[in-house]
Amino acid sequence: MTDAIKIDVWSDIACPWCYIGKRNLEKGLAEASRDDDAPAVEVTFHSFELSPDTPVDFEGDELDFLSHHKGMPREQVVEMLDRVTGVAADAGLEYRFDLLQHTNTVKAHELLHFAKEQGRQHDMAERLMAAYFTEGRHLGREDELVDLAEDAGLVGDAAREALRSGRYLDAVRADQQEARAFGINGVPFFVIDGKYGVSGAQPAEAFSQIVRQVWAEHREPAGVES
Repeated sequence: MTDAIKIDVWSDIACPWCYIGKRNLEKGLAEASRDDDAPAVEVTFHSFELSPDTPVDFEGDELDFLSHHKGMPREQVVEMLDRVTGVAADAGLEYRFDLLQHTNTVKAHELLHFAKEQGRQHDMAERLMAAYFTEGRHLGREDELVDLAEDAGLVGDAAREALRSGRYLDAVRADQQEARAFGINGVPFFVIDGKYGVSGAQPAEAFSQIVRQVWAEHREPAGVES
C-alpha cells in the first residue's frame, strides 16, 4: 500500500490567514478525495507564535494591536482587516474583528498538543480558530480553553491539568525550533512530504493540484539501481 502524503502545517490560532489557509486546504483535499485514485493524506498542525510577547490581557482592540505592532496608521489597518474579512467570507468564514480579543497564544498551542495526544488535534484547531475569529472568545484564559477543549470532545479536567502542568510547552518550543530549521518566518506554511514548501493561504485548487502531483510521485515505481 502506498504511504500517505504527510502535510505539516505551521500556524497560529491568532493568524487570520491561517484559518483561511486551513479551510482552503480542507476544501482542496475534499476535491482530490473524489478522484478515482484518491490521495491518502495525513495533516498535522504545528505551533508558531506570531507575537509571543503579547500579554494575556491586551488592552485595546485589534486596530490598536496592529497599529502598534506593525506601525501602521489606523486607517490602513481598517482597510487591511476589511480585505481579510472579504477573503475569509469567500472561504466560508465570518470574521468578527470587532469582537476579537487579542491575547498570548502559547497556552492555546499547548492545548493543541494535548489534543493531538488524544487524537483530537483537528477538532481542537477548528474550535480554537472559530472561537477566536468568529465568536470573540478570550483564548488566553484557562476556563475558556477548557470549555473549548470540551467542545472538541476532550475531558475538561484533563485539559485543565495539562495546561496547568505546562508539560506540553516543550512540544510547542520544538515545533518552533523546527520552523526555524525550515526557514519559516511567516504562517501559514505547509510542508508536504518534508520536501515541498507552500507559503500562505493558497486557494483550494492549489492544494488539490499539489496533493495530486505528490500522490502521482508516490505511485511511481522506485528506480532500480544499475
